[in-house]
Amino acid sequence: MNRPPKAKRMQHFLRILTAALSAFLVLAGCATVGPDYVPPGKTASPAWNTPLQGGLTVEAEPGNLATWWKTLNDPELSRLIERAVAGNQELKKAEARIREARARRGLSRTDLYPTLNAGGSVTRRYSSAETGGSTTRDLFSAGLDASWEIDLFGGVRRSVEAADADLQAAGENLHDTLVSLLAEVALNYLDLRTGQARLSVTEESLKTQEESYRLALWRSQAGLSDELAVRQATYGLESARAQIPTLRHSISESLNRLAVLLGEPPGAVHAEYETAKPVPDIPPDVAVGVPADLLRQRPDVRRAERQLAAQTARIGVAAAELYPKLRLSGAIGLEALSFNGLFSSGIATSSGSAGVTWRIFDAGAIRRNIDVQSALQEQYLIAYESAVLVALEEAENAISAYAQEQRRRKSLGDAARSASEAVELAKIKYQTGLTDFGTLLEAERSLLNFRDQLAQSDGAVVVNLIKLYKALGGGWTPSAPVESNIPVNGAKS
Repeated sequence: MNRPPKAKRMQHFLRILTAALSAFLVLAGCATVGPDYVPPGKTASPAWNTPLQGGLTVEAEPGNLATWWKTLNDPELSRLIERAVAGNQELKKAEARIREARARRGLSRTDLYPTLNAGGSVTRRYSSAETGGSTTRDLFSAGLDASWEIDLFGGVRRSVEAADADLQAAGENLHDTLVSLLAEVALNYLDLRTGQARLSVTEESLKTQEESYRLALWRSQAGLSDELAVRQATYGLESARAQIPTLRHSISESLNRLAVLLGEPPGAVHAEYETAKPVPDIPPDVAVGVPADLLRQRPDVRRAERQLAAQTARIGVAAAELYPKLRLSGAIGLEALSFNGLFSSGIATSSGSAGVTWRIFDAGAIRRNIDVQSALQEQYLIAYESAVLVALEEAENAISAYAQEQRRRKSLGDAARSASEAVELAKIKYQTGLTDFGTLLEAERSLLNFRDQLAQSDGAVVVNLIKLYKALGGGWTPSAPVESNIPVNGAKS
């Protein structure tokens, strides 16, 4: 029996492959099952409910929002931000999640293409004859085989669509982590500077009350007042002194937290930032845009929308299981009785096949899975709508807090000035015997209280500005690639 030459065998295999490719091109135009994703409508009012006061404007300035910490004109804060972005552990974790999502997307795309395997084998056969003789024969073979499951109804394409959305959601998660990190660093820096300002106020008050104590003691020793004034001066002095350990502990906590945010052990930044510096000044104007700008800028809202898109695609992945699957396979190879003859005089072999499988009964498992994926899509839609509401709530609250704290600070400043004048008047009257020491003590305690509250309010105004920038999603640029939103030479995604 004459075998067809190897060239004809190869041509026959190529014709099968060409036919399969043609069939794929035709079938690629088939409809993709499952719902097509339609982005949800963004329900945002055209204007803020809270009146814009205290320098807030609707004018949008994306550049300032992307690098909002620069508006505070504090070089030390800017250096902390850079170090945190380079070393923070949570940010590195978010970058690793992007690499994972990118790899998963690449993995899902491999199902669109055929698989090709190469193999070889050697077989030794031994047989014996009735005459007592025996025969040993070796058979060498080598070949390639390919298989391809055609994506007839778009299940694989929906899987790729879901993986694309997952990758985009991972990018938004990185942005959200970045927004939170920048705000957290700035907030702890403000806690540090506010704590230092309060400590300075308390130490100054302590000096004043030490003078009052010496005055009460002198008057008592001179017989101009009784022991009561000395006791009152003593507990007033010690009450002020008792606040110092608490304030120093608060400063230490802020420094330790800053170190951890930078990816360094506690205590690493104590020497650099233990010297007191004033609280940064706020800018005269702050652009907040309109609510629609907020929804485009907030990474958590954008992430929720991408998660909804991914889950919508997974409904299509589940629905594709309702339909038949077409699988093409083929193989070419060589066989010879010796290894040297395998590629010179070997016999060419080839084969090809096409098969269809269709699950016609599974007790409703596929449809139940479609119901599961549809219910999950509904949950992601609710999560997106909740993210929108939370974003709007946080922004409205931050707008109100920023403006109202400025009013409070003004009133506290007026109160502190009046309290300072009251202390001077009370001290003169006590020295001249026109009032008792209790009046002076009360005036000094009120002055310490108002100055302490004023120092806290100075910090709170800037803290509320930072929270406002965070609520607006500041710290990154939506139109830029993920990697370019990392402002220093840290680990890249």
